[in-house]
Amino acid sequence: MRAETRHQLKQDRFSRATFGAAEATVHWTVEHKTKLTVGVVVLGVVLAVAFGGWYYLNQQDQQASVQLNQAVRTLDTPLRAAGAPPEPDSPSFASARERATEARKQFQAILDKYPHTRTSEFAQYFLGLTASQLGENAAAERELKSVASSHNEDLGALAKLALAAVYRNTNRTKEAIDIYNQLIAKPTRSVGKVAAQMELAATYQSSQQPAEAKRTYEQIQKENPASEVAQLATQKLQELK
Repeated sequence: MRAETRHQLKQDRFSRATFGAAEATVHWTVEHKTKLTVGVVVLGVVLAVAFGGWYYLNQQDQQASVQLNQAVRTLDTPLRAAGAPPEPDSPSFASARERATEARKQFQAILDKYPHTRTSEFAQYFLGLTASQLGENAAAERELKSVASSHNEDLGALAKLALAAVYRNTNRTKEAIDIYNQLIAKPTRSVGKVAAQMELAATYQSSQQPAEAKRTYEQIQKENPASEVAQLATQKLQELK
């Protein structure tokens, strides 16, 4: 049998199989017309609910965002001079602790009221920061760990950086170093490689590991010649002598 004839037979068999499948599909569609109609209606309802859910969450996220901006402004409010009275037209706080306490309440309120929004992750990050400022390290670690695993890499990196600081301040040096090395290996827009390297070197320096601090500062100099960060690394190296 010629190759051309075999090829034609294969095409015929393929065509018959294709048309047969099409016919079977048509018959099934006719027999199950009612079920298909119901299925289409159900699909429409599901899509409508999904859109409604998206719209609702979007509205919630916008409201949460407004409140987040207010809470961040609270965290940035000036402190009054010791003994100075508050001024009605100029918000201020008597101490950093008072300011952090008030801001923390606002961030917690956002997290409680809008738990499933994108903004709630940012609120949780700031919740961890304010807990750290208030010396509540266990709470800070809990909140920052949660945000560190965020799908938002930039926010997750910021949370890791803050978490490493918590570890460093509580003498958990190895855990802090591990996080800084992670950030160095995978920098983001929010936490660049140099920023993580500087924090790593400072951690080595504060934990009495001068050789490691020196090596890290020299690496910064080598990778960033003729830059401000290289000059800062040079100053830090002089401190180690």
